Formats: sequence, C-alpha cells, structure tokens
Amino acid sequence: MKVHIELIDNDDEEVVIIKCKNIDEHIQKIQQYITAHASPQMNIVFYKGSDEFYFPLETVLFFETSEDEVYAHTAEDAYRVKLRLYELEADLPSNFLRVSKSTILNVHHIYSIQRNLTASSKVQFRNSYKEVYVSRMYYKTLKFRLQGRSE
Repeated sequence: MKVHIELIDNDDEEVVIIKCKNIDEHIQKIQQYITAHASPQMNIVFYKGSDEFYFPLETVLFFETSEDEVYAHTAEDAYRVKLRLYELEADLPSNFLRVSKSTILNVHHIYSIQRNLTASSKVQFRNSYKEVYVSRMYYKTLKFRLQGRSE
C-alpha cells in the first residue's frame, strides 16, 4: 500500500481519498478511524425548561424528534436541542447513526437488539430503561457499524 500526502492552500477543505480495489476490513478500519478523528468535536447546548446544560456528547444515548422538537436522551433524562435531525446527522461523530426517520442513536451505548423481520427492531441501551426502534431500511447499516465497534 502506498501513502501519498499532498499539501493544499489554507483556504481549501481537507479531503482524504482512499483508492482501493475492494473494501475489505482494513479499508473499513482506516475509514472509521479517519472519520472518528478528523472531525472536530461538536458542541451542543442542551435545554431543559429555562436551564442550559453543557455535558459531553458521548453521554447522549440517542436524539429523536417529537412534536416538531428534537430531544437528546441520556440514561436519566431528556433535553431539547435547537438543531434539526438532519443538521445533527451531518455534524455528529461517526458513532452516531440514523436508524429511522425520527431517530439518531449512539452505537457505543447499545446493549441489545431485538430483531423483528417484519417490522422495526427494538434497541435497548446499557444502564437505561430507554429503547428505540430501528426501521428495516437502516438495520443492515446498524449491524455493519456494530461489527466494527469493538475493533
């Protein structure tokens, strides 16, 4: 494998291009590493009533929409955020994954998945009673991401 680095102007966006014959587990690991480490940490303000909260994004189990609002769920509570789900999806780190039209979850907190072949599969989280449903369309992507999670 060759590695080629090209310097760019300060104004240009940095881009990583991987040229390969096929996508094997090594290429997937490289892609996951770059994705996880290349993007800056996202700072989100969480709201509950008139209070603002600042805590690590890693403590969020999932984001979901409810009645035109987006909520971030931790193991203990839920907080409103002022971003839309599509904005979160574009900027969240790679451990967050869209699993339905209304939910993005943190794969690092998944404890179990109850598979349902004809409908949505139920995801349960470690140290929490909360659960979400993964639509059939997103299930395969979630399984792929979970297989790479522990590597």
